[in-house]
Amino acid sequence: MCGIAAVHDLRPAASADHDELRADGRHMLSRLRHRGPDGEGEVVTGRTWLGHTRLSIVDLDGGRQPLADASGDRFVVANGEIYNHDSLRDELAGPFATDSDSEVVLHAVGRYGGDGVARLRGMFAFVVAGADGELVAGRDPLGIKPLYWARDRELLRFASELGAFPEAVRPDVEEFPPGHWWTPQQGLVRYVDLHEPAPELTSQEEARTLIREGLVTAVRRRTMADVPVGVFLSGGLDSSIVAAVLAHEARGSGRPVMSFAAGTAGSSDLAAARVVAEHLGLDHHERVYDGDDVLAAVPDVVAAMEAYEPSLVRSAVPNYLLAELASRHVKVVLTGEGADELYAGYDHLRAFDDEALRDELVRSVAGLHNLNLQRCDRVTMAHGLEARVPFLDVDVVALAQRVPIAWKLPGEAGQEKRILREAFAGWLPEEILWRRKEQFGDGSGTAEVMAERARDLAPDDDWAAVRIPGLPPARSREELGYQRLFAAGLQGIDAGRVLGRFASA
Repeated sequence: MCGIAAVHDLRPAASADHDELRADGRHMLSRLRHRGPDGEGEVVTGRTWLGHTRLSIVDLDGGRQPLADASGDRFVVANGEIYNHDSLRDELAGPFATDSDSEVVLHAVGRYGGDGVARLRGMFAFVVAGADGELVAGRDPLGIKPLYWARDRELLRFASELGAFPEAVRPDVEEFPPGHWWTPQQGLVRYVDLHEPAPELTSQEEARTLIREGLVTAVRRRTMADVPVGVFLSGGLDSSIVAAVLAHEARGSGRPVMSFAAGTAGSSDLAAARVVAEHLGLDHHERVYDGDDVLAAVPDVVAAMEAYEPSLVRSAVPNYLLAELASRHVKVVLTGEGADELYAGYDHLRAFDDEALRDELVRSVAGLHNLNLQRCDRVTMAHGLEARVPFLDVDVVALAQRVPIAWKLPGEAGQEKRILREAFAGWLPEEILWRRKEQFGDGSGTAEVMAERARDLAPDDDWAAVRIPGLPPARSREELGYQRLFAAGLQGIDAGRVLGRFASA
């Protein structure tokens, strides 16, 4: 897990200015240091500057980036994890200079070009550059790891976050699309389709077995690390299942799994998480916060999130406080992100008929990179913490699409995600296995606190008439306050100066 930046000179080779590339790139990298507190590196190769801030997880001593191939002419900067790097090493043959999973990206692209990206299994965003002007960029199928790019007449820039780009080019910044690779010669190429038609399962017993085995494999893949791996535990179904599988995989290691929960005093999430932690024998840690803690965190959360949509911010605040706690103990956590989109976990989905619901779930999974996955990445990386999402393993996603819609819908117990709950019967206490879903902001008690203080965010008498340049009209007083914080963060302005009344509340 890291922050990456790249600057490629588009001018004729004779006019390439390495000092200019370095200055531009270093400025971008300086705004990504929170993503990689363990060190940073840079290199110029050909017409490209590459920069990297590192969070050390795999090959702690030898995995510093940019990583070079044997010739010393081709380099890679990568963010994320390649879970099948061991098997790819056998296929690619190297020579490998490190044990870093990121080095596999360099050799896969070196051998297969852009087509090598399809061989990578994991969450990733990368840029490969060579002395001969070679340039390849790629992103994982679901967009779990972020990547943005912008082009003007002279330079092409890449970075992990929007705020890394110089202010002058931000109007031109676009998200690099998930499931694609790019080269100057071939442009954008889609290398995966997550929604290819496949025959539905016909046996519920077989479905339960495959769901359980698939998630166990996905969790096992995501324990790849040279540091301890913990788990976010809200006490809801999804994170509790992940915690149960992680605890199962850790048996015999002699080291209990660390779990982390956050919420206001007396919140339902904290109570449920304690039940799960005790049942599984976890080394459990809690962050109990109050309204002042929530409000104090909001400016940092909006800046880290690079978003201002109210429901996203409300759910991000408890996750931000939770990540702050976890980062004191581990560098990697597993989360339950994605299960609701795969198994129809939201209440509003009950109104859809089967065909419409199938289409809505496909749309929801495809849009995660702009919503829950963006929140997950930003609030954890703000504290130098890597989050891994086993429910969004490509095999788990493919299997979920083969499960008939009717098996996902509420049964006699009246609970959503029925087949997923049944698949893990016996793994969790019954009251947790069949607990009704609550949004994290609700179950943690955060949404209520933020709703009470929304007026402090935008005290304007006529808030609906306020317009912030470059942003759409705010739909609520709360959203206006978040828009102001968002705009301030991009400009490097202290949020307290923008919302003095809010900051002093």
